[in-house]
Amino acid sequence: MDLSTNYMGLKLKNPIVPSAGPLSYTVDSVKAMEDAGAAAVVVYSLFEEQITHESGELDHFLDFGAESHAEATSYYPDHHEFKTGPFEYLDHIANLKKATNIPIIGSLNGVSKGGWIQYAKNIEDAGADALELNVYYIPTNNDVPSADIENMYVETLQAVKEQVKIPVAIKLSPYFTSMSNMAKKLDKAGADALVMFNRFYQPDFDLDNLEVVPNLELSTNWEMRLPLRWIAILYSNIKASMAATSGIHDYKDVLKVMMAGGDVAMVCSELLRNGTGRISEMIDGLENWMKENEYDSIEMMQGSMSQKKVAEPAAFERANYMKLLQSYREKI
Repeated sequence: MDLSTNYMGLKLKNPIVPSAGPLSYTVDSVKAMEDAGAAAVVVYSLFEEQITHESGELDHFLDFGAESHAEATSYYPDHHEFKTGPFEYLDHIANLKKATNIPIIGSLNGVSKGGWIQYAKNIEDAGADALELNVYYIPTNNDVPSADIENMYVETLQAVKEQVKIPVAIKLSPYFTSMSNMAKKLDKAGADALVMFNRFYQPDFDLDNLEVVPNLELSTNWEMRLPLRWIAILYSNIKASMAATSGIHDYKDVLKVMMAGGDVAMVCSELLRNGTGRISEMIDGLENWMKENEYDSIEMMQGSMSQKKVAEPAAFERANYMKLLQSYREKI
């Protein structure tokens, strides 16, 4: 079976790519993912805040105001809790390239144009094969119109693209007024891939201590439906590659992403729960399913269930909404 796929110009041996997360903190863990069959690995993110507030300056900004608001420092991690700084991150990329034979994709997490973007070039120089730009932004200022927020994404992407020659993917939010138009803007601005979608981790309330606390829940299978839907809608309408992330847990999920029109399926939560060996199990599942259903390659199935190819394109729009509600009503 030919499981290969092309992701933003990178020829990958299969469509399974571990996304940015804690499993990429060590060389041994990344090698374990490679040995299990990972086609590429996205390294954990280097944050804008880590770059702009290095060492003592970071310590100053995290501690500033603690005297007047006792809980202030709890909103940010202590600077000692950051696993690596900017320079250590670059060394890690270089070490991963020496130790592995798969594409290594760096990750920058930020929201503004500024000096931190220079690190895109540094990551390229360290040997990264591509870069994922993770724009994690919560617009809370009600005086800022949506057009300004969209422009911020586009301008940040363009600024990064000016720094590097390697492919750049942008990991974005689904919460745009017109997702199709936003995808078109980013495609036109030079995005080599769109990664759909960023998981916005919601804070929780600690009722015992009356504090706002961070809360992380690993993904569940149903979460993949949102990226699956948009990949199917955008297929053949943009030039950029597309990756689905969130909710990918088994080989059937990977198949669905391919049939929607995606180029890779990114996995994280499943590996954190059940170990990196799940990658080889997913690959075996892909091969067995393709053999049973007479598919010779991943390419044969890509886009076959997209909005462009299905018999009822309206299934991705309001028709699905109405049919779903009606079908549930009939069960009552």
